[in-house]
Amino acid sequence: MGRLATLATCQLDQWCLDWRGNTERIIRSIQKAKEAGARFRTGPELEITAYGLLDHYGEQDTFDHSWELCAEILNHSGCQDILLDIGMPVKHRGLPFNCRVIALNGKVLGIRPKLWLCNDGNYREMRYFTPWKQRLVEDFVLPAAVQRLKGQKKTRFGDLIYQFNDGTRFAAETCEELWTPQSPHEDYSLLGVDIIVNASGSHHELRKLDKRVNLMLEATSKCGGVYLYANQQGCDGDRLYYDGCAMIMYNGNLLAQGTQFSLNDVEVLTVTVDLDDIQAFRNSRSRGLQAMDIAPYEVVEVDFDIYRLTESDPTARITPQREIRYHKPEEEIALGPACWLWDYLRRSKTAGYALPLSGGIDSCATATIVHSMCRLVVDAVKKGNEQVIADAKRICGEDEDWIKAATPQDIAGKMFVTVYMGMKSQSSKDTRKRAADLAKAIGSYHIDCNIDILFDAFSTLLGTILNFRPKFKVHGGREAENICLQNLQSRSRMVLIYAIAQIMPTVRGRNGGLLVLGSANVDESLRGYLTKYDASSADLNPIGGISKTDLRAFILWARDNFDIPVLAEFYDAVPTAELEPITETYVQSDEADMGMTYEELSVFGRLRKVSKYGMYSMWQRLVADWSDKYTPRQVYEKVKRFYFYYAINRHKMTTITPAYHAEQYSPDDNRYDMRPFLIESSFSWVSAKIEKMLGVMEDKKAEATGGESEMADQRNGE
Repeated sequence: MGRLATLATCQLDQWCLDWRGNTERIIRSIQKAKEAGARFRTGPELEITAYGLLDHYGEQDTFDHSWELCAEILNHSGCQDILLDIGMPVKHRGLPFNCRVIALNGKVLGIRPKLWLCNDGNYREMRYFTPWKQRLVEDFVLPAAVQRLKGQKKTRFGDLIYQFNDGTRFAAETCEELWTPQSPHEDYSLLGVDIIVNASGSHHELRKLDKRVNLMLEATSKCGGVYLYANQQGCDGDRLYYDGCAMIMYNGNLLAQGTQFSLNDVEVLTVTVDLDDIQAFRNSRSRGLQAMDIAPYEVVEVDFDIYRLTESDPTARITPQREIRYHKPEEEIALGPACWLWDYLRRSKTAGYALPLSGGIDSCATATIVHSMCRLVVDAVKKGNEQVIADAKRICGEDEDWIKAATPQDIAGKMFVTVYMGMKSQSSKDTRKRAADLAKAIGSYHIDCNIDILFDAFSTLLGTILNFRPKFKVHGGREAENICLQNLQSRSRMVLIYAIAQIMPTVRGRNGGLLVLGSANVDESLRGYLTKYDASSADLNPIGGISKTDLRAFILWARDNFDIPVLAEFYDAVPTAELEPITETYVQSDEADMGMTYEELSVFGRLRKVSKYGMYSMWQRLVADWSDKYTPRQVYEKVKRFYFYYAINRHKMTTITPAYHAEQYSPDDNRYDMRPFLIESSFSWVSAKIEKMLGVMEDKKAEATGGESEMADQRNGE
């Protein structure tokens, strides 16, 4: 052992426009890093503002306030004698940039703007920021708030490398730059940079973490050195949940990993590494040859010692490598949306949640996620999380002793209302009982009611106005009548659940109102298998980006891990909307109504959005993938049916409930899936093209079948 450096990264639960709260969390993270002996601290992307500020980045106030609070951090007594890397928006040449401010003891050593902006999927960075040129460096005149600290007027702005007194170097890259084919860390490493930081605002998607980890492992396995990854954690005010999981990699190994899902506002990771081991790791002749061909960067000299000698601290220990922790997808569903819901609840200052609990698997999954949220709250309280204790006291209306003794069911009983809204002729005893049993298991305040009086009033009024009384299909009504009555029933539920959510706290002697939760899964939204402005319309939808297949797996996981046996009954039940009367010969089925299974819907969704297939290429792909169960014409009928309903229901996505983003094929028109909502639904030209190909394929099959029959006849004749 020689030169030991203690370094820190962090994850922060920031909130858009919470200037004071964001600043305090940054300062706390710096103080925690110093307490652990760190000489360097990096933080998440745009941490002063929170990442998801969207069009607020167009306001000059955003840039002015960021500098004012940056100056406050730099001047804070607890933020001295440690090198700081702080994320914030900066204007230079009158243009907005996504930047890292590198500072030490009140002096800004340099500003590093983001080179490669993320501008797809959920991200629109080109809408708000300008990309910077690699290796370009200019002078930057600091604002008055910073000049007053040390009398410093200018600093360097651009793609810089920083060098400490002993020659150790560090450089910064930001989020997307790790994901690009030619990442900046490759050149930095070849120029002798030992410490590379990556500040991110990376959101959660199911099964995504391994991609992030693999990129960092590859970077340090090839390039060596220390890689500090910081990320935002929590909901900062939009559909995304930033899943933390800050990490520190070293020469191809993981040394530290933060939580991916937690209710912590501030989480700091520190490690101690031997900088001399980096030189040994990089002792490759081919590396030396490549390094000689790299164009130089401007280097900023930093009068600071990043390391301490072994002999000066014989008790120091190098951080050992550790195993990477991955959650199962079922755990991700249990934890991610639960953390997202807690942030929404505490920051919206509302009294809790209300959920139409139908007895089906989707609303069951939503209720179970709220139960998971309550479990996380209880766990955080037991660990002494002061912020969670304070929030829980306000939400539950109880004192600290009650909160510390509470169970998840106790918490749910104070802030979670579930409502079964049935119809005497259409709601089965099984669904009603399942809803009641689940509510009892998770502790929600449960209401069981029938809405016949509300439905009858609407249908009677409709019949009076039109002099025509529509009938259900099973009673001889036509398709339009059947759909009309189903929608009338489901929209009645929306009116009732919002009334209950608004008045229920008052009824129970509390203040405020409840947020209404929806439970339309991503597959139903994609297919449009929901009624516009029915009980799927809500304030929030924690399962709106999760597939039916994953939800079913989650229910089985939760049955065992949360010890809720009744969940097995939801898993085994046939999915049904129960919007039509039940008879001896007819029970409504979701998959029968849709003409496709939920598993098939997931396939359609991934091919459409993730693989970017059109109707024709999707048909071609599925002809091959489904050759063991469907003929090419059967595949065509399914694909055509999917695209027809996708097209005619696209308008529903313009009013879709803000949903937790968890799946790459989300059809969310508001942010993620920006396509027109009035689409030619027959796909006539493409359909004709497929029909022509089907004719050729079926003719060839007929010829082949006929030929085989002739040969069989000849053999029989012989």
